[in-house]
Amino acid sequence: MFAEEIISNVITPIKTDDTVQNALDRMNEFKLKHMPVVNDDQFLGILSEDDLLEVRNHDILIRDVNFNLLNAFVFDNAHTYDVVRLLSTLKLTAVPVLDQKKNYAGLISINNILDSVATLYAVNEPGGIIVLEISNRDNSLAHIAQIVEADNAQILSSYVNSFKDSTRLEVTLKVNKTEITSLVASFERYNYEVKEVYNNTQIDDGSKERYDSFMNYLNI
Repeated sequence: MFAEEIISNVITPIKTDDTVQNALDRMNEFKLKHMPVVNDDQFLGILSEDDLLEVRNHDILIRDVNFNLLNAFVFDNAHTYDVVRLLSTLKLTAVPVLDQKKNYAGLISINNILDSVATLYAVNEPGGIIVLEISNRDNSLAHIAQIVEADNAQILSSYVNSFKDSTRLEVTLKVNKTEITSLVASFERYNYEVKEVYNNTQIDDGSKERYDSFMNYLNI
């Protein structure tokens, strides 16, 4: 999934002839703490709510205040992971998107990216979740996929967690079956350490917990 696919068409950017109050109202309307400043199609930078609140006169125009605009954006062909990385690194609530000519194309808000991540990790799809702990030398997703497919199942999503100062990895799989007893047994036969299992009686809670853990990792 690419940035251009999850741009919001509802959120209009701030212009330099908007007042500080207009900008604050726009941020409040969309529950954002960051908004792009754009004149026509020219992206000028990201303005933060904190900077706006430091201005005493809220009737003054944006162009008449010497703001430190943040020059952060992604191109329209950037992967969703790049958007998440920028949100996490800079602690943003929205990321501007530019086309290949550096013209402003739109905005991706935190809500857009939450929906995108939920789709990527198949959060709303029924299925079972298996968490494996393996050595980084045994990290063969192809072999893991073969085991899943041999049990007449498919992997809906997967991700890998690494641990500091450790050679161990945690691989989380979501498969399209809720009855996964036989699949768990297959992994154990191949000497995989099954750390956690969420089946049909726990799938919603388990899926939500994994999703929430991921978002907590981003500190958003």
